[in-house]
Amino acid sequence: MTDFSSLYNHHEREVFNAVATVAPQFPAISSNDLLVDVACVALNRLPPRYIRHEVDFSFYLTEHERLEIDAAISEAVTYAFNFVQARTALRARR
Repeated sequence: MTDFSSLYNHHEREVFNAVATVAPQFPAISSNDLLVDVACVALNRLPPRYIRHEVDFSFYLTEHERLEIDAAISEAVTYAFNFVQARTALRARR
């Protein structure tokens, strides 16, 4: 059987890093479960970009494309934090 273990979605690592960086700005979302929810929401807002090696991804993108991807990831993570925070607050009121 073919080994696909080197294949992954580029956005996963970037989103995980962004979630960890932004998390201190959202103290109400401090549990691991909620941070994983944030990552899920953010990743679902982004188109997948499957790669095998990070260098391949960087090599084939223009600077403009890289900046667009960075902005899209930032927007998706901010949206996801706000979404999860709102849902968590709504659940707490019930």
